[in-house]
Amino acid sequence: MTDTPGRLLTLLSLLQTPREWPGSELAERLGVSPRTIRRDIDRLRDLGYPVEATKGAIGGYRLVAGTAMPPLLLDDEEAVAIAVGLRAGAGHAIEGVDEASVRALAKLEQVLPSRLRHRVSTLQAATIPLTRGDGATIDPRTLTVIAAAVTGHERLRFGYRSGAGTETKRQVEPYRLVSTDRRWYLVAYDLGREDWRTFRVDRVDEPFATGARFSPREVPTGDARQFLSRSIYRRQPLTEVDVSFAAPVEAVRARLPAYLGTPEPTGPDSCRLRTATSDSPEWLALRLALVNCEFTVRQPASLTEHLRELAARLIRATAVGTTDQQKTTDPEKR
Repeated sequence: MTDTPGRLLTLLSLLQTPREWPGSELAERLGVSPRTIRRDIDRLRDLGYPVEATKGAIGGYRLVAGTAMPPLLLDDEEAVAIAVGLRAGAGHAIEGVDEASVRALAKLEQVLPSRLRHRVSTLQAATIPLTRGDGATIDPRTLTVIAAAVTGHERLRFGYRSGAGTETKRQVEPYRLVSTDRRWYLVAYDLGREDWRTFRVDRVDEPFATGARFSPREVPTGDARQFLSRSIYRRQPLTEVDVSFAAPVEAVRARLPAYLGTPEPTGPDSCRLRTATSDSPEWLALRLALVNCEFTVRQPASLTEHLRELAARLIRATAVGTTDQQKTTDPEKR
């Protein structure tokens, strides 16, 4: 291989496989001399790739973690696998899949060849992700368009449907995408309203980057997450919640959604959660039941009442099956 740039790319692709490559094997694969391999290794190091050499009769090379992230080469299968994984996570507001993941997806899809983009879409259409919660499904392309506009400081146009079903056209300066436990939101400056707004991304229709650049404004609270929290709480009444758990704080925290806050330890095997939320009593009852430990609701009374109703309903649901089983196993009733 006489083309130096092409040879360097091939060499880099081989080194990104997690193994040690003897210099002689690399030379044989690329059809060059071991001396050329050594020169090419030095070129990669100059470009910022941390290639480590091992001593010995044969010697070898491997790529190690460095202080910076150099360009990454992916083969077709690797690119498709990463894109499908990011799309699956982005389409649902899964905890841990945040704006950085969506930006990565936007960058990857921008450079994917059309043949690979088609494979990603086909594979995603043929699979059904198993998700938790009641978060709305979002077309990942909607997220990637918005994420690219946020990164590039580019104005967006889109249709928007309010909670009451009213449809409007919006033009905004997108500031940040924020993921909660169940939904994605866009924090943006609405040019038509001349004010800051939050938009549920699952209600955004056909976002279009206009190409018009803008200088980012400073969000009023200084932080997009704080602005979103204030906006949500301002629109919905809050309920004070106080619950005690008969389990260590670490176990309870792992099973509660992050937006409810962190319980306070009250002992080695107990803790207490005091928070304010706009969630319905029905949803809170289910979340508390999923913690899978004994708990006591101190307030609100509406949550206590719903838990009683839920418990009675669950007992009634098992009554028929229990009666039938007794008839089957009781010799006198056969």
